[in-house]
Amino acid sequence: MKIGFIGLGNVGGKLSGSLIRNGHDVAVHDLNAEFVAAKVADGATDGQSPAALMQSCDAVITCLPSPAASAAVMDEMLPYIGPGKIWMEMSTTDEAEVKRIGAQVIAAGGAAVDCPVSGGCHRADTGNISIFAGCDRPTFERILPLLTTMGRRVLHTGDLGSASVLKVLTNYLATANLVSCAEALTVAKGAGMDLGVAYEAMAISSGTSFVHETESQVILNGSRDISFTMDLVAKDIGLFQEVADRAGVPLDLNPLLINLFNDAIGRFGPRELSPNIIKRLEEATGLDVTAPGFPTEMVDDEPEEPGAEVVVRR
Repeated sequence: MKIGFIGLGNVGGKLSGSLIRNGHDVAVHDLNAEFVAAKVADGATDGQSPAALMQSCDAVITCLPSPAASAAVMDEMLPYIGPGKIWMEMSTTDEAEVKRIGAQVIAAGGAAVDCPVSGGCHRADTGNISIFAGCDRPTFERILPLLTTMGRRVLHTGDLGSASVLKVLTNYLATANLVSCAEALTVAKGAGMDLGVAYEAMAISSGTSFVHETESQVILNGSRDISFTMDLVAKDIGLFQEVADRAGVPLDLNPLLINLFNDAIGRFGPRELSPNIIKRLEEATGLDVTAPGFPTEMVDDEPEEPGAEVVVRR
């Protein structure tokens, strides 16, 4: 299977790297020519354009920053979609939008999959990230070797669009965890606690989480670097709110998170690193919530392993 990969940013660059590193035939495209050149040096080919990729590849993966960016790319590719072609949307996107575009792909004879990832850029870099996949079962089985190369745990979530719903749900949970960790660490500092001890207390307690065990470390280091920015958080929790609104579920916490991040974006800018949500508290209190001994960025120290499908409990 020849694979096209469009979007070589923080996540896409790492996912495409796993495919290239493991011997898949990959052609790449990005608006940043330097990103393309780096992947070509690693063994990919230059795909030239979205249209050219869809013409020459069996499956084309998009990993882009917004639903609008994916829609623009798909407008270029749709004339070249036909039987046997697969579009794999790995962006965090809107359920309604992926269904809209997916319907056009299917009408042209192709197959459509929404397959976003979760687990952090550091795990995308090693092929150990988790992947959700929404599509019909025959298409899932056809692309499973690609998914298990890019990720360790692969979950077939159901029909097209289901993976995008679950992705924004899990990103909402991560955002809520991030804000609560920032508040807990700031309170620990204000109460005179040793922040190294506070980190370990949180990590071994019922209050721990994946977010604490990763993002709290770069918060305490002061780098606040997880390669994810506030505008992307705002996009994700906004998409989650749209899912809730369509489902008729009145939410209490998510609207507060939306207001909080909008305020932070107004203060620090949309491209501020997301863990710097804690700067609102640092500025309000005059506290410096940092401590020695923590890493500047997260690195996945687990060896790369072949992925497998997650079996759902019934």
